[in-house]
Amino acid sequence: MQFLALAAIIVFVLPSCAVIREGEVGVKRTFGTYKDKPFDSGLKMYNPFTSTIVKVSTQTENLEVGLTIPSKEGLNIGAEVSILYNLQARKTPDILRNIGRDYEANIIVPVFRSAVADVSSRFFAKDMHTGERAQIEAAIRDQMMTLLKGNGIEIEAVLLKSIKLPPSLSKAIEEKLESEQNALRMEFVLQQERQEAERKRIQAAGVRDAQVIIAEGLSQPILQFKALEAFLELAKSPNAKVIITDNSGTPLLMNPEMTEGPQTHTGVKVKN
Repeated sequence: MQFLALAAIIVFVLPSCAVIREGEVGVKRTFGTYKDKPFDSGLKMYNPFTSTIVKVSTQTENLEVGLTIPSKEGLNIGAEVSILYNLQARKTPDILRNIGRDYEANIIVPVFRSAVADVSSRFFAKDMHTGERAQIEAAIRDQMMTLLKGNGIEIEAVLLKSIKLPPSLSKAIEEKLESEQNALRMEFVLQQERQEAERKRIQAAGVRDAQVIIAEGLSQPILQFKALEAFLELAKSPNAKVIITDNSGTPLLMNPEMTEGPQTHTGVKVKN
């Protein structure tokens, strides 16, 4: 008897309980009418014969959409887009009542397609591969929020994950980027050449200044003194036999062996 009573309790009580988890709300529907106040998380009781509780997520949801979008120059561009959105808890009864449970297909996707077509037609196709992408994403989100205002759906972000440009345009962009890289590379080479030329000019100027300083310090008496020092060293060699000087005081080295016979005297004279 107790077993039957327990079984009856399980049969009649458990179906009348609903567990609302964190990140979702429950909307009670009685005789086909949604109640205005949603349930928060917890265990909720209801009459299973007359009512039901519809659970709705209020967490951030990721809706992925693949579509073809137009550009300013009239090209069709393939795109994979993520729409991040959430439902406002207090608005969930109105969403279920006015839009239905399939709110993604009924309102979010159509509004997105309208917004993305309007925004993308203001930009060139190449802009979707540059820094303009963030501006395009923000513009789509803002337009969606304007169209969804008051519906209880908040668009957190629109992300252009994948952009597939027409082959001809992709090739043109690649060629342009390659040309820009070549130009930068050539500018780098020219900069190196300019630096090398500047280095050589500085080096040449240094050599020139050193020669000027040395020339200014080499007076006639100093040159004669250096010549005498050099010939003093040569006089110590067995090959240097005769050293004479002319009236100017510049030493002259003579080879005695070349003075024999009719040969003309030959010598080496150090000039200033």
